[in-house]
Amino acid sequence: MKTKLTALSIAAAALFATSAYAMHHELSVKASDQDVSSGTVTASEIMAGANGWMVVHRTDKSMKPGPVVGYAPLKKGSNTDVTAILTEPVKEGEMLMLMLHGEDGGSKTGGFEYTLGAKEDGPVKADGKLIMAVIHAK
Repeated sequence: MKTKLTALSIAAAALFATSAYAMHHELSVKASDQDVSSGTVTASEIMAGANGWMVVHRTDKSMKPGPVVGYAPLKKGSNTDVTAILTEPVKEGEMLMLMLHGEDGGSKTGGFEYTLGAKEDGPVKADGKLIMAVIHAK
């Protein structure tokens, strides 16, 4: 009886630890409004399920991803202070969507290949929703 209780206790502890890890490590992009006049934009934290990209899209009140204006590589797991160099000027008040993209479907690993609407290095979704944060340029 004692052996069964110990085995159950160990199994329960392992299940709890796995659940806690999964909840703490959900896919996410965290960023806030910021000054982009230096030509860069930064996400404070990104949790990625695999190696991939933080992709910076223009957006507006429609909240639809627009043209790509920057990207930065990500490693699997927690990424902090991820900075992308903007490829074109962004004015104060404009909205940017910082989005988690994968490293799948392209012809080369480590080279960003996505273009708007393509499948290569495309957006990552969880429960059908994009993993992203929207900021306003200051």
